Amino acid sequence: MIRTVEISNMNDLFDMVSEQEYRNDLGRNRNLYVYRGQPNSAFPLTTSLQRNCKDKRKALEPCILRNFTKYAALEEPSIERSVWRQMIFGQHHGLPTRLLDWSFSPLIALHFSVTEADMDEMSMHDCAVWRTDIHELHDLIPEKYRKIAEKYSTTVFSVDMLAEACSSLSQYDEDMGKSSMLMIEPPSVDVRIVNQYSFFSVIPSEMDDIEAFLNESTSNTVKYVIKRDIRWQVRDMLDHQNISERIVYPGLDGLSKWLGRHYFVK
Repeated sequence: MIRTVEISNMNDLFDMVSEQEYRNDLGRNRNLYVYRGQPNSAFPLTTSLQRNCKDKRKALEPCILRNFTKYAALEEPSIERSVWRQMIFGQHHGLPTRLLDWSFSPLIALHFSVTEADMDEMSMHDCAVWRTDIHELHDLIPEKYRKIAEKYSTTVFSVDMLAEACSSLSQYDEDMGKSSMLMIEPPSVDVRIVNQYSFFSVIPSEMDDIEAFLNESTSNTVKYVIKRDIRWQVRDMLDHQNISERIVYPGLDGLSKWLGRHYFVK
C-alpha cells in the first residue's frame, strides 16, 4: 500500500534524504529506492502520454514514435535500431511517452517538487516526492525478465537487456499486463541524464491507474507531502547544496532558469 508522510519541518526532510539502511554484507549504507518530485501534491502519477493522448494513447503511441524517429534520426541515428531508444530519447526532449521519470537521488526529486514555472505559486499548495522500491517492482515482473536480470546481476534493465527480453511494445504489454512494470536506466546520451541520476519505469498500456497498482502491489511506496509553508526554505537549502537548474539542466537554458529564479522577487 501507499503510505503518506507529511513533511512540515526540515528535521522531517532530513529523515527522507538519509534513509539508507546499513548492509552487513557490504559494511555500507545502501537503498534501492527511486524518487519522483511533483510540484503539486494533488497531481496524480501519470505519464506524459496519458496526459497528452488520454484514452487514445494506445492508437496514437506508434504514430508519435514513428514520426519522431523519422525526423530525429538525423540527430541521433541510433534510435532507428530500437523502440526503447526512441522512447527514451523522445522523453528526454519532451515527447509524450509511456515512461515515468524517477531519480536515484531524493535531492533531485526535491528540486522538481519545489520548483514552479510560476514562482508565485510556491506558497499556494503542498508539493510531493514519491518513493518506490526497485526490488519490490522487480519481484513482480515475469520470470523470463527476472532471469535476464539475474544473468546481468542487476534489478534495473538497460536498453539492450530490455531488447533481449522482448521484441516489441505489444510483447511487453502482453507480458506485463496490469500487474507489473520494470525499471530501466537510460543510456547516458547527454550530461542532463547523468546529472539527474535518471531512471524510468515503463508503464504497460493496460495499466490505467499507476497509483492503484502501487497501492495494491507494493509495501514500500511512500508519498512524502512537503507542506507549502516550508517550500521556499527547502528550495533555498537545495540552492545552497548546488542542486539547481544550473546542474539539472546543464547549459545556457538551465543557467538562465536558475538566474531567473534566484533573482525572483516574492
